[in-house]
Amino acid sequence: MKKFMANLFQGYVWLIIYPLAWTLTVLVAITVSILSILGMSQFAGRYVAKAWGRVILWITPVSVKRVGQIHIEPGQSYVVVANHQSIYDILLVYGYLPLDFKWVMKIELRKMPFVGFACEKMGHIYVDRRNRKASVQAMNAAKDQLVNGTSVFFFPEGTRNNGLQLLPFKKGAFRMARDLKLPILPVSISGANRVMPTGGTRILPGKITMTFHTPITIDQINELDDNAVAKLSQKVVSSAVI
Repeated sequence: MKKFMANLFQGYVWLIIYPLAWTLTVLVAITVSILSILGMSQFAGRYVAKAWGRVILWITPVSVKRVGQIHIEPGQSYVVVANHQSIYDILLVYGYLPLDFKWVMKIELRKMPFVGFACEKMGHIYVDRRNRKASVQAMNAAKDQLVNGTSVFFFPEGTRNNGLQLLPFKKGAFRMARDLKLPILPVSISGANRVMPTGGTRILPGKITMTFHTPITIDQINELDDNAVAKLSQKVVSSAVI
């Protein structure tokens, strides 16, 4: 019966979710681009992009549970690191991360129609992993934006994993935390892979949990090298992925 209902639900996915999500994404990307060009990128991220993420989660439908939000200090900037299970992680982060943030993303995403341009205008950071010098320049150019509580967000695995098994964390996030003297906020995302598995088009209703852990302090970062900080962050993130 569960399999039958899941297959039946795919009709709703293709008739309702995909058309609405694609249409909404284009409209929001255009709106965000215009607002950002007018100097309102923070408003665009805080309200327009947030509404985009929440609406698509709602029509799926996905319920969201946030745990540990008490660990986030108001007005503090962080280097936020999270595991990456599914496209739905992006909706979750935009909709429910209680921080203004700049996203670090692969340069290939700049080619996405409407979305790539909108993200650039919002001040998100594109990095070319094949060109270390260009990546460093992009990171350095982004540093001035991380003020007044604005954080920077990484998926340090670099790509989506298979759900529960995290890929090794790349060191860029942890170098930035050390350079900027910012604490690291580890975030665990659990359940997104069951809503939309990596590499597939099937979508199912479900529940996603976002767990905010105790930040890794600047003192802790200074006591360890980048590899050790990456491994510590990965251990913390993986502890709440089920």
